[in-house]
Amino acid sequence: MPPPADIVKVAIEWPGAFPKLMEIDQKKPLSAIIKEVCEGWSLGSHETYALQIADATNFYITEKNRNDIKNGSILRLTTSPYQTALQLHERIQSSSMDAKLESLKDLANASRDITFAQEFINLDGISLLTQMVESGTERYQKLQKIMKPCFGDLLSFTLTAFVELMDHGIVSWDTFSVAFIKKIASFVNKTAMDTAVLQRSLAILESMVLNSQDLYHKVAQEITIGQLIPHLQGTDQDIQTYTIAVINALFLKAPEEKRQEMAHILAQKQLRSIILTNVIRSPTPINDEMAHQLYVLQVLNFNLLEDRMMTKMDPQDQAQRDIIFELRRIAFDVESEPNNGGSIEKRKSMYTRDYKKLGFINHVNPAVDFTQIPPGMLALDNMLYFAKHHQDAYIRIVLENSSREDKHECPFGRSSIELTKMLCEILKVGELPSENCHDFHPMFFTHDRSFEEFFCICIQLLNKTWKEMRATSEDFNKVMQVVREQIMRALSVKPNSLDQFKSRLQNLSYTEILKIRQSERMNQEDFQSRPILELREKIQPEIMELIKQQRLNRLCEGTCFRKISSRRRQDKFWYCRLSPNHKVLHYGDLEESPQGEVPHDSLQDKLPVADIKAVITGKDCPHMKEKGALKQNCEVLELAFSVLYESDEYLNFIAPDKHEYCVWTDGLNALLGKEMTSDYTKTDMDTLLSMEMKLRLLDLENIQIPEAPPPIPKEPSNYDFVYDCN
Repeated sequence: MPPPADIVKVAIEWPGAFPKLMEIDQKKPLSAIIKEVCEGWSLGSHETYALQIADATNFYITEKNRNDIKNGSILRLTTSPYQTALQLHERIQSSSMDAKLESLKDLANASRDITFAQEFINLDGISLLTQMVESGTERYQKLQKIMKPCFGDLLSFTLTAFVELMDHGIVSWDTFSVAFIKKIASFVNKTAMDTAVLQRSLAILESMVLNSQDLYHKVAQEITIGQLIPHLQGTDQDIQTYTIAVINALFLKAPEEKRQEMAHILAQKQLRSIILTNVIRSPTPINDEMAHQLYVLQVLNFNLLEDRMMTKMDPQDQAQRDIIFELRRIAFDVESEPNNGGSIEKRKSMYTRDYKKLGFINHVNPAVDFTQIPPGMLALDNMLYFAKHHQDAYIRIVLENSSREDKHECPFGRSSIELTKMLCEILKVGELPSENCHDFHPMFFTHDRSFEEFFCICIQLLNKTWKEMRATSEDFNKVMQVVREQIMRALSVKPNSLDQFKSRLQNLSYTEILKIRQSERMNQEDFQSRPILELREKIQPEIMELIKQQRLNRLCEGTCFRKISSRRRQDKFWYCRLSPNHKVLHYGDLEESPQGEVPHDSLQDKLPVADIKAVITGKDCPHMKEKGALKQNCEVLELAFSVLYESDEYLNFIAPDKHEYCVWTDGLNALLGKEMTSDYTKTDMDTLLSMEMKLRLLDLENIQIPEAPPPIPKEPSNYDFVYDCN
């Protein structure tokens, strides 16, 4: 007979004694279990003891997490969180350097546990640590020359304990003094600082900036870009990552009017070239966190273009009109005509003719073309940059098109405006960076004016594609679609430089795009004849059932989900999987991302599928409403879903990627008997249906399938015929 579900068999350790094998009744209060354990070892004052998981985490067992205990677990009897916090609170104030160092090391390890952290914080432990950082370190700096390693460790463990305690979100970041900020900033500003101390200090500054607008201003006064730059020139990728994270945080929280100023300082300090040399082209492979920080920096740089992108041109502004005059002057090599000869009408006619050659929609007043937002004035900026920095290419394009027939000319002005708008869409100018994205492009770190250079390459591509397509003005939108496809395909291979991007585009001519499209169409084989459509309809339910089984099998394998916290590098994970009989969802927290499947018995929390009422997605999820203040962007919203079960409670998910999101929402909808509507279901349906159709039609290759069934032949004139079967 199997043991009752509430009975768990465990081993319990106590220093200096043999471990005890014990059955724990999960229905009994935890205090009663601890009392029983203490009595077994003849220990009094059981209220001063607690149970811990005997592994690397040393997490305390509480009424909230006691269900995580599973059969075969090894527990440890230890002092209660309050007693431990009290002891460490006293020990870290010891006058002995060795005792202080050992206690701070213990504190850094213990602070990862939220139960201990709460008790230590209640003893005003955070204030004690900040005081030690503000004033205590100075006492030991005198000893630094003779005890440098010890000093570094002392400070490192102090800051580590501080970071771990703050990560629990119990204490507000707004409570810290200017003296503490100055001290942390001083560790970053020093050229020769212990690596661990520097890493923790950068992490603290990043969290301060991201979590408090008031602290942003204080940190910005203490830290300059020039002081951060040397940390990027080392070889430690973790330090480089934290440094870029601080720069990103300062950039992100800076008021709108200060961002351009900050970008100018970054350019002066040659941040881009330093990152390119020491990070992107470093022999050390770029890890995910560094890739994310580079992506964030890339997005923030491109978002500086938003102001110009959303600024309409004022047709009455002479300075802005002068830019258009400059485009005309460079293209046609004309000087300002003298105001003589009563030729105002003649000059107007000449301007109109030239503006038509430049490809503006409004030939009389081209300024009107730039009143559309987006791209607004950004398009005019790009055109002027192209005309000044790639003058030969600019003049060639304008003159080539002005010599063609009207219907075959590629309008430079209109093309530039639409292309600028397209590039802003591709690079998502104006959108906040995603928390999960690592999609940075090395080529944008190779030039100080990377967006403008990107435009210059693409406008020449557009003109080339227009000629290859022999397009007319009616084909403008078709040409833009082809150009967009060429750009997206070239970007997908992540070229390392703008020259590589240009070379990739050379290989993606219009003819090549047609071949790719034809190949993709052949792979899809989407026949439209009635017999084929009837066969598709017949096969479709079988394929849908196959997709459903695949989704449920994936849910049975399970997925590791990430709990989003204020600091991405302190990720917490949890795992969820469906039971093999499809009746229960098993889930539970993990310390780190697993390498393979997590067994059911290690996931103590359960949710019966029968209790699930609905699956909610996107902004309707409760955890997305809670995070509204953090300005969650559309990408995070697209990965969020929640399971509503009885008593109006929710199990909240944020999928690691779009594929897992589709798998889980499809699988959960299938369990509820609802339709699977994700993009991946449609893609899988098309792929599998196409393959099945090809297999079934294999014997009919090169045979024309008629639209209608062949007619039944007339009856024979007589039936006097015999088949000789011999």
